[in-house]
Amino acid sequence: MEELIAKRYVNALVSATSKKDRADFSKVLLGLSEAFSDAQVSETLTSPLVSNEQKTTLVLEGLGEEANDKLVNFIKIIGENGRLDLLPNIARVLKQTIQSETNKYEGIVTSSTKLKAAELKELQESLSTYTGGATIKLTQEISDLEGIKVSVDDLGIEVNFSKQRVKEQLIDFITKSL
Repeated sequence: MEELIAKRYVNALVSATSKKDRADFSKVLLGLSEAFSDAQVSETLTSPLVSNEQKTTLVLEGLGEEANDKLVNFIKIIGENGRLDLLPNIARVLKQTIQSETNKYEGIVTSSTKLKAAELKELQESLSTYTGGATIKLTQEISDLEGIKVSVDDLGIEVNFSKQRVKEQLIDFITKSL
């Protein structure tokens, strides 16, 4: 339900702003949504004891003095409607919308060792070919996973090659062959 409401706000924002403004707003809203992970901020913004005006003022103070007027008005409207708790969802949906418009996506490569730049580039090019020309920027995370996992959430792509999985498939193949 929250996703649908967030999409309505994002559609309104997209129709009223330029591409450059949308990119700037996305950065600001993603920064604000990080503040929502703080328990005290989240509690204040969801508390029925704090008025919508106070919540809106709190969020606007986080933007600073030089905030874009359209963004300020957008946040005021969200605050008037009592939807400030949707800002993280709105930020995420706006980011997805921008990625769709520009055909540029972000993904994560998880492996036990650091991949070379050439290998990372090759993965990006393979995914680009698979997705029909979308530009995909992969960032790497190191974990204890024995293998490699590539994930691009906004495109619904998740590829996993693990040592354990290959071993299980090999055993399964051998037992079926007998």
